[in-house]
Amino acid sequence: MEELTPLDHIIIAYRELIDKQYDYENLSQSYDIPESFGADQVNAFRDYFLEYIYPHPDQRKELNDAFSSLDNYIKQPEKLLRLLLDSASLVFKYGRSLPKILSAGIKALKSYRAASQFELRLVQEAKALSMSGPYSNADMRRLIASLPKAEMQAFINSTKQLFETIHDRALVKKIKNIVATLIEKMEKRPVIYSTAEIKGMSIGRDIISKGDSLFASLEPDHQKLLIEMVVNIQLDFLDDIYASVS
Repeated sequence: MEELTPLDHIIIAYRELIDKQYDYENLSQSYDIPESFGADQVNAFRDYFLEYIYPHPDQRKELNDAFSSLDNYIKQPEKLLRLLLDSASLVFKYGRSLPKILSAGIKALKSYRAASQFELRLVQEAKALSMSGPYSNADMRRLIASLPKAEMQAFINSTKQLFETIHDRALVKKIKNIVATLIEKMEKRPVIYSTAEIKGMSIGRDIISKGDSLFASLEPDHQKLLIEMVVNIQLDFLDDIYASVS
């Protein structure tokens, strides 16, 4: 068995923290959760975080390689837009809205990168504080508290942005159509687009599609409630952490 890296220890400990944060029994005592939004639904969204946003170290290499190859496109979406503009059907269907829809999809994909960057920041703080893994929940709270609160709030906003994009049922349908077209066009140009780039786009599609399926399983009035609850859970967690060190 390979020795765990400092980043592996952070990832594992943060996953444990998320698992504890989204424990249904604890949440039901602290938040006004509708009876129809039971443990199964809460667990499904917790598992979505753990599988797609904070996957286990064993699953990271392929994901990180894929997204690293896409970073250039995520930072410069106009490169992807040029690829789409030669698709007459998309241009005819979405017209001037095409860049806006693509931009919304790119912002959703940035949420995964924000999570990865957050984990790296925790590794940096652990090194600065001469802390080494494995880390307890108390250790993780100490590391998070060492980061500027504004930085943490910006990180939470990236999660909110992902869910708000997926919550827009009409928009996410368009994004899925556009991303599927991108993948199809990239696959036809293997000399220009690498396997890793195509894999990254496919993973991005899966992140959006799985989130879309989860939202579709909820009643419309519960979809917005879920976004508010996720954000409140994270903000309350932050307030508790920073209050304990003030």
